[in-house]
Amino acid sequence: MKYNVKAGDKVYRLKNSSPLSFMLPSRSTKRFPLLYFDEKTNSNRPLRYAVNQKSPFEDEQDGNAIIGAVIFEDGMLSVPKTNPVLQAFLHYHPMNGQVFEELNYERDAETELENMASEVDALIAAKELSIEELESVSRILFNTDPMNFTTAELKRDVMVFAKRNPQEFLDVLGDPDLKLESKVRKFFDEGHLTFRNNEREVWFNTKSNKKKMMNIPFGENPFTLVSLYLQSDEGIDSLTLLESQ
Repeated sequence: MKYNVKAGDKVYRLKNSSPLSFMLPSRSTKRFPLLYFDEKTNSNRPLRYAVNQKSPFEDEQDGNAIIGAVIFEDGMLSVPKTNPVLQAFLHYHPMNGQVFEELNYERDAETELENMASEVDALIAAKELSIEELESVSRILFNTDPMNFTTAELKRDVMVFAKRNPQEFLDVLGDPDLKLESKVRKFFDEGHLTFRNNEREVWFNTKSNKKKMMNIPFGENPFTLVSLYLQSDEGIDSLTLLESQ
């Protein structure tokens, strides 16, 4: 639902939930101190929303403060321009930006446009992938052997991923190590490289080389480590050998 916000009026929403009713702490207590660090005075100033005061800061209020309730209904709170104290209180509130935020339709529209543009770019890029690129990307994204799927299945799965995760998909395409890591996965798929010892070791499995390549530390990505090794001075000859297979 879009609220009609007049000039000076403000609307706030809860960021991660929309309960029927949510009460925001409206005064500083020992259990939950509401403090704002004032750089001018180099001190933490307690906040308090009082409906009969002109300031949200407790040290600027008199002794007759009437504490007001700050309640979000269905995750939303509308504050008219005639209540500048509550607007100021919410501005300085330590939960601002974490639990709730002020609605900004222009900012939200710009964010939505950026997301839509990324989705379009990702879908176009996915549609234009060659068969070889499609196989490479599917190896990286899904960690599966593309030979087990038809071209139509691969293209469908890649385009679905691009639509749901456009920025991640574009980042994968822009990774300069994509082709090499895809080659590494293909070496494993075709049996030229193998895992042993519960995937803690990588071994060559060519006619001329049956030696161990490396150990894989716990928690590390073996395909990334093998890619790094094959790019090194020590591993470049091994890459040539594997490619010749």
